[in-house]
Amino acid sequence: MEQWWTLAVDYLTSPQAVSALKALLKILVGLALGRLAGNGLARLFAEDDAQRAMILRRGALYGIAGLFTASALMELGFDLSVLLGAAGILTVAIGFASQTSASNVISGLFLLGERPFAVGDVIRVNGTTGEVLSVDLLSVKLRTFDNLFVRIPNETMIKSEVTNLRRFPIRRIDLQVGVAYKEDLREVREVLMEVADRNPLCLEEPTPLIIFQGYGDSSINHQFSVWAKTEHFLDLRNSIPVEIKEAFDEHDIEIPFPHRTLYTGSETTPFPVQQAGETDAPSPSPSAPDPEPT
Repeated sequence: MEQWWTLAVDYLTSPQAVSALKALLKILVGLALGRLAGNGLARLFAEDDAQRAMILRRGALYGIAGLFTASALMELGFDLSVLLGAAGILTVAIGFASQTSASNVISGLFLLGERPFAVGDVIRVNGTTGEVLSVDLLSVKLRTFDNLFVRIPNETMIKSEVTNLRRFPIRRIDLQVGVAYKEDLREVREVLMEVADRNPLCLEEPTPLIIFQGYGDSSINHQFSVWAKTEHFLDLRNSIPVEIKEAFDEHDIEIPFPHRTLYTGSETTPFPVQQAGETDAPSPSPSAPDPEPT
């Protein structure tokens, strides 16, 4: 037992143990300084930008921690030139073996530079709509509105059409409104503008817009467009159709259903239609006369 204790004390007091302890302290200090520097840079330069704050935190952490780790390896006696050469060869081999990952990394750098969206934005990609959770070097993480996690490779993001639903502060809502042919179109336009004026979520500027769409089969069609703040888009999208219906009912404006009129040949009067089974039974044919008696 005394021999083991003596060996332990000798090792702890040896230069190798002191070097190992110094290396461990350098790594811990590097991690702590990296976190502090990242948080400080995020507060100074990206207080209102979650994506930039995330990039600054990660960059500061990895950079400072990497420098202190390199110093720790030198403390342990490693030759960094040999390690860097081996790392370069390994990087080339991995690059040839995983060209898709390299393409995603390059695409991720383009996304970070171009910044078509940021963390917290709502985007639509190939039919998938969700909130951006993170923009990493390999992929973009989304959370859909039904609380599903979606990972989209950066190469797909670069090649696809991406719609940012929260890039601008206001959005437009387009509603298709059809009225009967008997209605006064001037009155219809006035009623629609009154609905927009009464709704507190409709913006006065840009002003609401009514566009004539054409004469339909059963109705005269208009596009009614109103503007709302992006955060109020869904509320207005759900509330204003109800208000239009109530206003039309109040002013006896008809929203028609499809009508069909059938004509035959050059006649302009509709012909009667009967359901099968409702036609009158054919009258019985007259019976043949009895033959004369022989």
